[in-house]
Amino acid sequence: MSAVLDPLAAAPGFDASRYPALFAPLVLPSGVCLKNRITHASMTTRMGKEQGLTAQQIRYYENRARGGCALIVSEPLNGWREQKNPYKTRVWNDDHLDSLQRWAEAVERHDCRLLGQIQDPGRGRHERGRNPIAVGVSSLHDDLSWTVPHVLSAGEIRAMIDDFAQSSARLERCGFSGVEISAGHGHLFHQFMSAWSNQRDDEYGGPLENRLRVVRDLIDAIRAATKPGFVVGLKLPGDDGIPGSIGPKEAAELTPPLLAGRTIDYVCFTWGAHARSLDMHIPDMHWPRTPFLPIVRELRPSVGSVPMMAVGLITDPAEGEGIVARGDAELVALGRPLVTDPAWPQKAGQGRVKDIRYCVSCNTCWGTIMEHRSLACDNNPRVAAEEEVDYWPKPAATRRKVVVVGAGIAGMEAAWIAAARGHDVTVFGASADVGGKTRLHALLPGGENLSSIYDYQAAAAKRAGVKLELGVRAGVEDVLALAPDAVLVATGSTPVWPRMLPAALQAEGFIPDVRTLMAELATLKEPQGGTAVLFDMDHTEGTYASAEVLRRLFDRVVIVTPRDRIAEDTPLVSRLGILRRMSRLGIDSLPLHEPSANSRFEDGVFVARNVYTGAELEIPDVAMFTYSTPRRAEDSLVAPLRAAGVHVRLVGDAWAPRTVSSATADGHAAGHEL
Repeated sequence: MSAVLDPLAAAPGFDASRYPALFAPLVLPSGVCLKNRITHASMTTRMGKEQGLTAQQIRYYENRARGGCALIVSEPLNGWREQKNPYKTRVWNDDHLDSLQRWAEAVERHDCRLLGQIQDPGRGRHERGRNPIAVGVSSLHDDLSWTVPHVLSAGEIRAMIDDFAQSSARLERCGFSGVEISAGHGHLFHQFMSAWSNQRDDEYGGPLENRLRVVRDLIDAIRAATKPGFVVGLKLPGDDGIPGSIGPKEAAELTPPLLAGRTIDYVCFTWGAHARSLDMHIPDMHWPRTPFLPIVRELRPSVGSVPMMAVGLITDPAEGEGIVARGDAELVALGRPLVTDPAWPQKAGQGRVKDIRYCVSCNTCWGTIMEHRSLACDNNPRVAAEEEVDYWPKPAATRRKVVVVGAGIAGMEAAWIAAARGHDVTVFGASADVGGKTRLHALLPGGENLSSIYDYQAAAAKRAGVKLELGVRAGVEDVLALAPDAVLVATGSTPVWPRMLPAALQAEGFIPDVRTLMAELATLKEPQGGTAVLFDMDHTEGTYASAEVLRRLFDRVVIVTPRDRIAEDTPLVSRLGILRRMSRLGIDSLPLHEPSANSRFEDGVFVARNVYTGAELEIPDVAMFTYSTPRRAEDSLVAPLRAAGVHVRLVGDAWAPRTVSSATADGHAAGHEL
């Protein structure tokens, strides 16, 4: 183990007895000692460029090491000469030795072990379109993209194994503590092991012994190329959710022969595949906490004495403590929670659980990297920033009086940052509580975790001395009465009326937008009967959570959208869950349609119009019609305040309606600009 002092043990207030199992050291079979049981699971950052490392990328990993992790697994690396992904670091030659050494040193100096991940997606693809350079086990299409790969020959497989082994040796020379072989999640090695995806008739196909050959030979090659004490971790499929492939029974059968006679430092069973089960990979807010622990316990005997690592929607230190204390697993792997708060271990060890910025399991991080952008987070506006770990702002040079109008997540983020910098901050909020529309979403199915955003902001605001004036819909006079030096307008946005319907219907006021409706119905239990129609021009999670509420109350729910399908603006991994829930609940969708002005709402008849042909169809027995549409910024205070000579900054949706991630990031920036 490194001689570097444990930064947590030296941190003020650190007390391992708060979570004794979670913070107990662990000696791995290779002899490497980990200072605690907290592991950063592999997460693609998309911060690399031209197959090289960037300063931002190294900083991301060092921040998590500084925050108290014992072990960090890198994002997938280009360890085989056929791998040329531009945002993955090339390690199959010596081009990046210096930056690899800097990466390892940045992590290891914090008494944190750094492992490089060996992985290839094979035919799998998470993005739109097909992959023209995909390789695979057999000539079978990917379930999601329908990519048909080039089938690897036996010679190409052996060359791949050799490249990965030599890349592992190169990482060892650069200071990495080991590697993790990712053979789950439907990736290439997983495809070899599955009888469903492996249709080969050579030495790499057929019976289980042959299907395991690639992973077994890879482990042996890495061990032969590296020194004793080099860590080799193994991710295996625990349940890929595909009939005829690898479920818990098959996982229990394949694990012992892979481990027999080999030094493996840990086994981590994973979930889902490149299929409709992809959402098992990173469960969102609709899943129960720690949903895979029953399978982990079931598979425990199959690993023998090898340490187990648990992964899957583990977000709280108490959950991690329970997993280790009960003996479910020796290690706890966190991915998204450590994106959200790199100081998660440090805060847990200091008994500062209330200071943790919790992951809300929204999968925004997944969505950003699929959009070819660097990793981002709804509840951490500082991902990979120089000052990210346990961040608290530095004082401003000049103290100012600041008024924030709006107590939603954009306004509250700006308020606590500004107050923490020493400004005198007052927040006006129209509601009795902070959180704005995010608080409403938190009441809907799958939305509970969103409360972590405004709960953290409220605690930080209290610590920073923010004055809250809640239940006050502030006007210009209320703001000017405080004689502010600056005003931040964070008054949010409102769904626009569907323009294809008569404006007179809006004036009558009996057709609510979905936000207004959910404020009334979210907690209602009594069935209402009839059909509810939801016009969807939003395509994000809140709309479909609202549809679930409607389905609980009405006999039938129909989602009408002018697009060709629903949930287009959600990450694929979340969209699959939405489609599954809509199907299981019997919620109908009517694509390529919009409301017709010929609808007769007074008679309970909704008329839908095809956006291309103009053909109309009727939906009878409509008891409720609501709409979720693009939003209009609420900025009516801006002009009169500026006319009064006040410096005004628009924040969040009041500048332009956007996402939760944009709201917290914009509020964070606004608080620093003052």
